[in-house]
Amino acid sequence: MNNQDRVATQPLKLTAADFASKSEPRWCPGCGDYAIYAQMKKILPELGIPKEKFVFVSGIGCSSRFPYYMNTFGVHSIHGRAPTVASGIKLANPELKVFIITGDGDGLSIGGNHFIHLCRRNIDVTVILFNNRIYGLTKGQYSPTSVKGQITKSSPYGTLENPFNPVLMAMASGATFVARTIDRNPKHLAEILRRAAEHKGTSFVEVYQNCVIFNDGAFEDLYSKDTKDDRALYMEKGKPYIFGKNHDKVLKWNCSRFEAVPYDEANPPENLLIHDEKNLSAEIEFGLASLTDNPDLPTPMGIFRQVETETYEELLQKQIDFVKEKKGEGDLETLFNSGNTFIIE
Repeated sequence: MNNQDRVATQPLKLTAADFASKSEPRWCPGCGDYAIYAQMKKILPELGIPKEKFVFVSGIGCSSRFPYYMNTFGVHSIHGRAPTVASGIKLANPELKVFIITGDGDGLSIGGNHFIHLCRRNIDVTVILFNNRIYGLTKGQYSPTSVKGQITKSSPYGTLENPFNPVLMAMASGATFVARTIDRNPKHLAEILRRAAEHKGTSFVEVYQNCVIFNDGAFEDLYSKDTKDDRALYMEKGKPYIFGKNHDKVLKWNCSRFEAVPYDEANPPENLLIHDEKNLSAEIEFGLASLTDNPDLPTPMGIFRQVETETYEELLQKQIDFVKEKKGEGDLETLFNSGNTFIIE
Protein backbone atom coordinates (compact mmCIF):
# COMPACT_ATOMS: atom_id res chain seq x y z
CA MET A 1 0.00 0.00 0.00
CA ASN A 2 1.51 3.32 -1.02
CA ASN A 3 1.12 6.52 0.95
CA GLN A 4 -1.63 7.78 -1.32
CA ASP A 5 -3.70 4.60 -0.77
CA ARG A 6 -3.07 4.71 2.96
CA VAL A 7 -4.34 8.29 3.20
CA ALA A 8 -7.39 7.42 1.12
CA THR A 9 -8.43 4.49 3.38
CA GLN A 10 -7.92 6.23 6.71
CA PRO A 11 -11.21 7.49 8.24
CA LEU A 12 -11.50 11.24 8.43
CA LYS A 13 -11.24 12.71 11.90
CA LEU A 14 -14.26 14.95 12.22
CA THR A 15 -14.59 18.01 14.41
CA ALA A 16 -17.50 20.12 15.61
CA ALA A 17 -16.85 22.58 12.79
CA ASP A 18 -17.50 19.84 10.23
CA PHE A 19 -21.11 19.64 11.39
CA ALA A 20 -21.85 23.38 11.05
CA SER A 21 -23.67 24.31 7.85
CA LYS A 22 -23.11 27.56 5.96
CA SER A 23 -26.42 28.90 7.30
CA GLU A 24 -25.98 31.30 10.19
CA PRO A 25 -28.22 30.33 13.15
CA ARG A 26 -31.02 32.87 13.56
CA TRP A 27 -32.32 32.46 17.07
CA CYS A 28 -32.73 35.41 19.44
CA PRO A 29 -29.48 36.53 21.12
CA GLY A 30 -29.20 34.61 24.39
CA CYS A 31 -31.59 31.82 23.34
CA GLY A 32 -30.86 28.44 24.93
CA ASP A 33 -30.99 26.82 21.49
CA TYR A 34 -27.43 28.01 20.86
CA ALA A 35 -26.14 25.93 23.78
CA ILE A 36 -27.88 22.79 22.52
CA TYR A 37 -26.60 23.41 19.00
CA ALA A 38 -23.01 23.86 20.26
CA GLN A 39 -23.03 20.71 22.39
CA MET A 40 -24.68 18.64 19.67
CA LYS A 41 -21.92 19.57 17.20
CA LYS A 42 -19.36 18.74 19.87
CA ILE A 43 -20.59 15.19 20.59
CA LEU A 44 -21.28 14.02 17.03
CA PRO A 45 -17.59 13.41 16.16
CA GLU A 46 -17.30 11.30 19.33
CA LEU A 47 -19.92 8.81 18.13
CA GLY A 48 -17.69 7.32 15.44
CA ILE A 49 -20.45 7.43 12.84
CA PRO A 50 -19.71 8.55 9.25
CA LYS A 51 -21.04 12.03 8.67
CA GLU A 52 -23.22 10.97 5.74
CA LYS A 53 -25.22 8.68 8.05
CA PHE A 54 -26.61 11.45 10.28
CA VAL A 55 -30.15 12.73 9.69
CA PHE A 56 -31.90 15.48 11.67
CA VAL A 57 -35.69 15.66 11.41
CA SER A 58 -37.73 18.48 12.94
CA GLY A 59 -41.30 19.70 13.10
CA ILE A 60 -42.29 23.35 13.48
CA GLY A 61 -41.07 25.96 15.96
CA CYS A 62 -37.90 27.83 16.86
CA SER A 63 -36.08 24.59 17.70
CA SER A 64 -37.11 23.07 14.40
CA ARG A 65 -34.77 25.30 12.45
CA PHE A 66 -32.06 23.01 13.75
CA PRO A 67 -31.60 20.87 10.58
CA TYR A 68 -30.76 24.00 8.54
CA TYR A 69 -27.78 24.68 10.76
CA MET A 70 -26.38 21.14 10.71
CA ASN A 71 -24.09 20.05 7.88
CA THR A 72 -25.84 16.67 7.65
CA PHE A 73 -28.90 15.30 5.94
CA GLY A 74 -32.05 16.83 7.38
CA VAL A 75 -35.78 17.33 6.99
CA HIS A 76 -37.77 20.31 8.27
CA SER A 77 -41.12 18.54 8.28
CA ILE A 78 -44.61 19.63 9.35
CA HIS A 79 -46.08 20.46 12.72
CA GLY A 80 -45.92 17.55 15.15
CA ARG A 81 -45.09 14.98 12.49
CA ALA A 82 -41.34 14.69 12.90
CA PRO A 83 -41.70 11.26 14.63
CA THR A 84 -43.57 9.85 11.65
CA VAL A 85 -41.06 11.16 9.10
CA ALA A 86 -38.14 9.98 11.23
CA SER A 87 -39.72 6.53 11.69
CA GLY A 88 -40.03 6.12 7.94
CA ILE A 89 -36.43 7.18 7.37
CA LYS A 90 -35.10 4.78 10.00
CA LEU A 91 -37.16 1.81 8.78
CA ALA A 92 -36.13 2.45 5.17
CA ASN A 93 -32.45 2.60 6.11
CA PRO A 94 -31.65 1.23 9.60
CA GLU A 95 -27.97 2.16 9.10
CA LEU A 96 -28.77 5.85 9.58
CA LYS A 97 -28.44 7.69 12.90
CA VAL A 98 -31.68 9.67 13.15
CA PHE A 99 -32.34 12.58 15.52
CA ILE A 100 -35.72 14.21 16.09
CA ILE A 101 -35.59 17.86 17.11
CA THR A 102 -38.80 19.19 18.62
CA GLY A 103 -40.22 21.62 21.15
CA ASP A 104 -42.82 21.39 23.90
CA GLY A 105 -45.54 22.72 21.62
CA ASP A 106 -44.60 20.79 18.49
CA GLY A 107 -43.84 17.52 20.27
CA LEU A 108 -46.47 17.41 23.00
CA SER A 109 -49.45 19.27 21.55
CA ILE A 110 -50.20 18.50 17.91
CA GLY A 111 -47.45 15.87 17.90
CA GLY A 112 -48.32 14.25 21.22
CA ASN A 113 -50.04 11.25 19.67
CA HIS A 114 -47.12 10.52 17.34
CA PHE A 115 -44.68 10.92 20.20
CA ILE A 116 -46.27 8.29 22.46
CA HIS A 117 -46.47 5.73 19.67
CA LEU A 118 -42.85 6.34 18.72
CA CYS A 119 -41.86 5.58 22.32
CA ARG A 120 -43.91 2.40 22.63
CA ARG A 121 -42.51 0.99 19.37
CA ASN A 122 -38.91 1.51 20.50
CA ILE A 123 -37.67 2.62 17.10
CA ASP A 124 -33.95 3.41 17.27
CA VAL A 125 -34.08 7.22 17.08
CA THR A 126 -33.05 9.98 19.48
CA VAL A 127 -35.60 12.64 20.45
CA ILE A 128 -34.35 15.99 21.78
CA LEU A 129 -37.22 18.04 23.20
CA PHE A 130 -36.44 21.73 23.75
CA ASN A 131 -38.74 22.67 26.64
CA ASN A 132 -39.09 26.42 27.21
CA ARG A 133 -42.68 26.16 28.50
CA ILE A 134 -44.00 28.61 25.89
CA TYR A 135 -44.80 28.95 22.20
CA GLY A 136 -41.90 31.17 21.11
CA LEU A 137 -42.19 31.22 17.32
CA THR A 138 -45.82 32.35 17.46
CA LYS A 139 -45.01 35.06 20.04
CA GLY A 140 -45.78 33.81 23.50
CA GLN A 141 -48.88 31.65 23.88
CA TYR A 142 -48.96 29.05 26.66
CA SER A 143 -47.82 25.53 25.74
CA PRO A 144 -48.53 22.03 27.09
CA THR A 145 -45.70 22.45 29.62
CA SER A 146 -46.52 25.99 30.82
CA VAL A 147 -47.01 25.92 34.58
CA LYS A 148 -50.51 26.24 35.96
CA GLY A 149 -51.37 29.89 36.48
CA GLN A 150 -48.68 31.13 34.06
CA ILE A 151 -49.48 34.53 32.52
CA THR A 152 -49.02 34.50 28.76
CA LYS A 153 -50.50 36.31 25.77
CA SER A 154 -53.17 33.63 25.46
CA SER A 155 -53.72 33.29 29.21
CA PRO A 156 -53.78 36.88 30.56
CA TYR A 157 -55.33 35.71 33.83
CA GLY A 158 -53.25 32.56 34.12
CA THR A 159 -53.45 29.10 32.56
CA LEU A 160 -56.06 26.75 33.99
CA GLU A 161 -54.42 23.54 32.74
CA ASN A 162 -52.08 21.16 34.50
CA PRO A 163 -48.81 20.92 32.53
CA PHE A 164 -47.43 17.80 30.95
CA ASN A 165 -44.42 16.23 32.60
CA PRO A 166 -42.44 15.13 29.48
CA VAL A 167 -40.21 12.69 31.36
CA LEU A 168 -43.21 10.96 32.92
CA MET A 169 -44.95 10.88 29.56
CA ALA A 170 -41.95 9.30 27.81
CA MET A 171 -41.52 6.66 30.49
CA ALA A 172 -45.23 5.82 30.59
CA SER A 173 -45.16 5.45 26.81
CA GLY A 174 -42.32 2.94 26.96
CA ALA A 175 -39.21 4.89 25.90
CA THR A 176 -36.14 2.82 26.77
CA PHE A 177 -33.86 5.81 27.51
CA VAL A 178 -35.25 8.85 29.32
CA ALA A 179 -33.21 11.80 30.59
CA ARG A 180 -33.33 15.48 31.45
CA THR A 181 -30.71 18.22 31.28
CA ILE A 182 -30.53 22.01 31.02
CA ASP A 183 -29.00 24.49 28.57
CA ARG A 184 -27.11 26.38 31.32
CA ASN A 185 -24.97 23.35 32.22
CA PRO A 186 -23.07 22.60 28.98
CA LYS A 187 -20.94 19.80 30.41
CA HIS A 188 -23.98 17.91 31.65
CA LEU A 189 -25.89 18.72 28.47
CA ALA A 190 -23.13 17.26 26.27
CA GLU A 191 -22.84 14.11 28.36
CA ILE A 192 -26.59 13.43 28.27
CA LEU A 193 -26.79 14.06 24.51
CA ARG A 194 -23.91 11.64 23.94
CA ARG A 195 -25.42 8.93 26.14
CA ALA A 196 -28.78 9.30 24.42
CA ALA A 197 -27.21 9.10 20.96
CA GLU A 198 -25.33 5.94 21.89
CA HIS A 199 -28.45 4.18 23.16
CA LYS A 200 -30.07 1.54 20.92
CA GLY A 201 -33.82 2.16 20.91
CA THR A 202 -35.98 5.22 21.42
CA SER A 203 -34.01 7.67 23.52
CA PHE A 204 -35.66 10.81 24.85
CA VAL A 205 -33.99 13.89 26.32
CA GLU A 206 -35.91 16.80 27.78
CA VAL A 207 -33.73 19.93 27.70
CA TYR A 208 -34.83 22.83 29.88
CA GLN A 209 -34.21 25.73 27.50
CA ASN A 210 -34.55 29.41 28.24
CA CYS A 211 -36.65 31.63 25.97
CA VAL A 212 -35.22 35.08 26.60
CA ILE A 213 -38.11 36.92 24.94
CA PHE A 214 -41.33 35.22 26.07
CA ASN A 215 -40.46 33.17 29.17
CA ASP A 216 -37.13 34.44 30.44
CA GLY A 217 -35.89 32.85 33.65
CA ALA A 218 -38.37 29.95 33.63
CA PHE A 219 -35.69 27.65 35.06
CA GLU A 220 -33.61 30.22 36.94
CA ASP A 221 -33.87 28.41 40.26
CA LEU A 222 -32.06 25.46 38.66
CA TYR A 223 -28.99 27.45 37.60
CA SER A 224 -28.89 30.55 39.83
CA LYS A 225 -25.88 30.54 42.13
CA ASP A 226 -28.07 31.13 45.17
CA THR A 227 -30.64 28.39 44.57
CA LYS A 228 -29.29 25.70 42.22
CA ASP A 229 -27.73 23.48 44.89
CA ASP A 230 -31.03 23.15 46.71
CA ARG A 231 -33.33 23.09 43.70
CA ALA A 232 -31.45 20.80 41.25
CA LEU A 233 -30.55 17.19 41.95
CA TYR A 234 -27.94 15.73 39.58
CA MET A 235 -28.39 11.96 39.62
CA GLU A 236 -25.17 9.93 39.39
CA LYS A 237 -24.92 6.20 38.88
CA GLY A 238 -23.76 4.39 42.02
CA LYS A 239 -24.46 7.31 44.34
CA PRO A 240 -27.35 8.28 46.66
CA TYR A 241 -29.49 11.31 45.82
CA ILE A 242 -27.42 13.97 47.59
CA PHE A 243 -28.07 17.68 47.16
CA GLY A 244 -27.74 21.02 49.00
CA LYS A 245 -25.05 23.69 49.01
CA ASN A 246 -22.94 21.73 51.47
CA HIS A 247 -24.04 18.29 50.25
CA ASP A 248 -25.95 18.07 53.48
CA LYS A 249 -29.30 16.67 52.25
CA VAL A 250 -30.34 13.42 50.65
CA LEU A 251 -33.53 11.94 49.25
CA LYS A 252 -34.78 8.89 51.08
CA TRP A 253 -37.53 6.55 49.88
CA ASN A 254 -40.24 6.28 52.52
CA CYS A 255 -42.55 3.44 51.46
CA SER A 256 -44.27 5.21 48.56
CA ARG A 257 -42.67 8.63 48.27
CA PHE A 258 -39.41 10.55 48.53
CA GLU A 259 -38.54 12.77 51.44
CA ALA A 260 -35.49 14.95 52.16
CA VAL A 261 -33.43 14.09 55.24
CA PRO A 262 -30.11 15.49 56.61
CA TYR A 263 -26.96 13.88 55.16
CA ASP A 264 -23.58 13.43 56.81
CA GLU A 265 -21.01 11.61 54.67
CA ALA A 266 -19.27 10.25 57.75
CA ASN A 267 -22.52 8.93 59.18
CA PRO A 268 -25.05 8.55 56.36
CA PRO A 269 -28.67 7.56 56.99
CA GLU A 270 -29.43 3.85 56.67
CA ASN A 271 -31.09 2.22 53.67
CA LEU A 272 -30.38 4.99 51.17
CA LEU A 273 -31.29 4.31 47.56
CA ILE A 274 -28.36 4.14 45.13
CA HIS A 275 -29.03 5.43 41.64
CA ASP A 276 -28.78 2.93 38.79
CA GLU A 277 -30.67 3.97 35.68
CA LYS A 278 -30.47 0.41 34.33
CA ASN A 279 -32.00 -1.22 37.37
CA LEU A 280 -34.65 1.00 38.98
CA SER A 281 -38.14 -0.22 39.74
CA ALA A 282 -40.98 1.55 37.97
CA GLU A 283 -42.08 2.90 41.34
CA ILE A 284 -38.74 4.64 41.87
CA GLU A 285 -38.46 5.85 38.25
CA PHE A 286 -41.87 7.47 38.39
CA GLY A 287 -41.28 8.75 41.92
CA LEU A 288 -38.15 10.59 40.73
CA ALA A 289 -39.89 12.01 37.66
CA SER A 290 -42.80 13.22 39.81
CA LEU A 291 -40.46 15.34 41.94
CA THR A 292 -40.52 17.87 39.09
CA ASP A 293 -43.94 18.96 40.28
CA ASN A 294 -43.00 19.08 43.99
CA PRO A 295 -41.97 22.62 45.06
CA ASP A 296 -40.50 21.31 48.31
CA LEU A 297 -38.01 18.87 46.76
CA PRO A 298 -35.28 19.27 44.12
CA THR A 299 -35.83 18.68 40.40
CA PRO A 300 -33.91 15.59 39.19
CA MET A 301 -31.49 16.00 36.28
CA GLY A 302 -29.78 13.14 34.49
CA ILE A 303 -30.83 9.69 33.30
CA PHE A 304 -34.03 8.25 34.75
CA ARG A 305 -34.11 5.04 32.73
CA GLN A 306 -31.91 3.06 30.35
CA VAL A 307 -32.98 -0.46 29.42
CA GLU A 308 -31.90 -2.66 26.52
CA THR A 309 -34.51 -4.48 24.48
CA GLU A 310 -35.11 -5.29 20.83
CA THR A 311 -35.95 -2.37 18.59
CA TYR A 312 -38.91 -2.20 16.26
CA GLU A 313 -36.73 -2.46 13.16
CA GLU A 314 -34.97 -5.56 14.50
CA LEU A 315 -38.31 -7.26 15.16
CA LEU A 316 -39.55 -6.19 11.73
CA GLN A 317 -36.52 -7.69 9.98
CA LYS A 318 -37.00 -10.95 11.89
CA GLN A 319 -40.60 -11.08 10.78
CA ILE A 320 -39.65 -10.42 7.14
CA ASP A 321 -37.03 -13.18 7.28
CA PHE A 322 -39.57 -15.59 8.82
CA VAL A 323 -42.17 -14.94 6.13
CA LYS A 324 -39.58 -15.25 3.34
CA GLU A 325 -38.45 -18.60 4.71
CA LYS A 326 -42.04 -19.80 4.91
CA LYS A 327 -43.39 -18.44 1.63
CA GLY A 328 -40.35 -17.51 -0.43
CA GLU A 329 -39.56 -14.19 -2.06
CA GLY A 330 -42.63 -12.08 -2.71
CA ASP A 331 -43.81 -10.92 -6.11
CA LEU A 332 -45.53 -7.53 -6.41
CA GLU A 333 -47.47 -8.44 -9.56
CA THR A 334 -48.83 -11.57 -7.88
CA LEU A 335 -49.78 -9.55 -4.81
CA PHE A 336 -51.67 -6.98 -6.90
CA ASN A 337 -53.69 -9.74 -8.58
CA SER A 338 -54.44 -11.78 -5.48
CA GLY A 339 -57.41 -11.73 -3.12
CA ASN A 340 -60.59 -9.86 -4.00
CA THR A 341 -59.81 -8.49 -7.47
CA PHE A 342 -62.23 -7.74 -10.29
CA ILE A 343 -62.06 -6.66 -13.93
CA ILE A 344 -63.85 -3.55 -15.21
CA GLU A 345 -65.29 -4.18 -18.70
